Parts: sequence; C-alpha cells; structure tokens
Amino acid sequence: MKQILSDDFPRNRWLGLILVVIFFGLAFAPFITSGARPLNTAATICVYIVLVASYDLLLGYTGIVSFAHTMFFGIGAYGIGLALASGTPSWGLAAVGLLAALLVTLVLALIVGLFALRVRAIFYAMITLAVASSFAVLASQLSDFTGGEDGKTFSVPALLSPAYRLFENEIFGRVVDGKVITYYIVFIGCALLFLFLLRIVNSPFGRVLQAIRENDFRAEALGYRTVYYRILANCIAALVAAMAGALMALWLRYVGPKTMLSFEVMTDILLIVVIGGMGTMYGAVVGATLFILAQNYLKSLMGVASSSLVDVPLLANALHPDRWMLWLGVLFVVSIYFFPAGIVGKLRGSGLKN
Repeated sequence: MKQILSDDFPRNRWLGLILVVIFFGLAFAPFITSGARPLNTAATICVYIVLVASYDLLLGYTGIVSFAHTMFFGIGAYGIGLALASGTPSWGLAAVGLLAALLVTLVLALIVGLFALRVRAIFYAMITLAVASSFAVLASQLSDFTGGEDGKTFSVPALLSPAYRLFENEIFGRVVDGKVITYYIVFIGCALLFLFLLRIVNSPFGRVLQAIRENDFRAEALGYRTVYYRILANCIAALVAAMAGALMALWLRYVGPKTMLSFEVMTDILLIVVIGGMGTMYGAVVGATLFILAQNYLKSLMGVASSSLVDVPLLANALHPDRWMLWLGVLFVVSIYFFPAGIVGKLRGSGLKN
C-alpha cells in the first residue's frame, strides 16, 4: 500500500474514511446502483478526478494558471471519437485515434509551453485562454470533420456494446454487459492515471515543482532550470487530460464542443480544485465527487424538499428546483468560508495538529 500510494497517505482518519467510501462506491457502482443515471454519474466522477488532478499538477503544485486544459481534454475525446466514427469500430482504430490525439497534445503543449511559460503568469493565462478559445471555434466550424456544434456520435467495438453479455447469468443481480465493461475500463484507467500523478508529485521532480511554486527565483538560484520543469509539467498534465478526454468519449460515445471544449468545463475544474484543496491530489477525489453529485442530484433533492414544504410557500419557492444553480453557488461560498484551504487541506491540517 505504501508503494501504491507513493507514501502519500491521507494523514487524517476522517479523510481516510471518506476516500475509502468513495473508492468502494466507485468500484462497485454497477452492482450497488440501478439505472443509467447513477452509473453515468460514477463514470463522470472517475473522469473528473483525473482531469482535476492533472490540472492541480499545474495550478496547485507548480503555480501555473492555465485555461487550455479543456482543449487537451477535447483533443483526447475528439481523437478517439473521430477515429471510431471513420470506419468499422475496432480496437485498432481506437488505438490509432488515441495515439494521434496524444501526439497532437504533446506538440501543442510543448509549443504553448515554449512560447508562453517564459512570460508572467497572467500573460500565460491569457495566451492559453486565447489558444483554447480558438481551438473550440475551430472544432465548431469544421463541421464536415468534427460534426460542428452538434458533435458526433460513434459506435464502439462489439465488446463495449450494450448488447454484448460477458456472462450468461447475472452477477450480484446485474447483467455484465458492454456498458459495465466500459465502466470498468474507465474506472481502472482513471485509477492508474491518478496513481501515476500521485507518484509524480511525490517524486524528486514533484518536489522541484513545489519549490518553483513557492519561490521560482530561489529554485533558479539553486540550479534548477525552472522553464524546463514548467514545460515538462505542462506536457504531463496535458497528456493525462487528453487520456481523461478519451475515456470520457468512450463512455459517452459522443464528442461535441459543449461537452468537451466549453469554458463551462474549465470553470467546473477550477471550482473542484478550490473545493477539494489546491496542492492535494486527494482534493481532486473529494472535490470531484461532491461537485458531480451536487450537479446531478441537487436539483432532484430540491424538488423533493420543495414538494414536502408546500405548506410553507416561502421555503417551497426558495427551494424550487429551478433555483438549483443559486444553491450550488451558495454551497460553494459556504465551503470556501469554512474550508479556505479546501476540504482536504482543512482535514489534513487538523490531522497534523492532532
């Protein structure tokens, strides 16, 4: 366990308990839930954990503010989506699409890093915002190739088809079909990518990134080529984001600019990083789980609460499902007020005091 977690334990029993519950909840989601919505929520949580953790490698561990993360996420999604849509779905086409997406991601991350990471942080953020916006517009306008604003749906290899059955009999009351197999590909892929990022931030390379975040002039004076480390961190984070995008596309069997490249996705990533805690990989786990659950179920819960409070019109109106975005914002403000260092930062801080 020490090697698997790179000697980076939760260091707080409550945080450890929360992480265990999330892990087993995601690992057995197909067998403890029923219906498409809970499984879709669990798969989205898995992908967002990796996407947010890769962004935290930039923001929380290196101090780089980038708005191009959704672009790399989208490249990974479009790579596998367009490849599978171009012919008879097969694992070979999926592999070619993924490799092409990773190559494009690496080249773009390298170019953006070489030309932009030498300038001040605010200018780098503006450059990445411009590049990401240009890419989103390009994806929308190349409708013959990308499907434009409507995006593209595509088929997957037969093993991942809902009609495919791995076993004739049910396992724990659930048919193990292609959808369940796809979920476990997403779950295992995301778990491996998360452990890879955990290893990165706890390696000597990760320590240098944290030194650059704290004081880049001092790190430079100690002999570290900070631009080289920043570019490498940018490339690693971009590649992981692209693989997260590929897993998301494989799960949804759809790619489109609103789902993969919109600024809303970038906003969600930033909110999750802040809620979970910057500079803590476990923050991505806790933050993504809470945020995606709230995004999917807060509206339904408010509907139930509003119906039960019909005798109190003021409360019933305040909790009307149409106001779920307002309450999501309130929950965000409350979490920032009580957990200024993020939920994981707060729990780990209290753990160290004890």
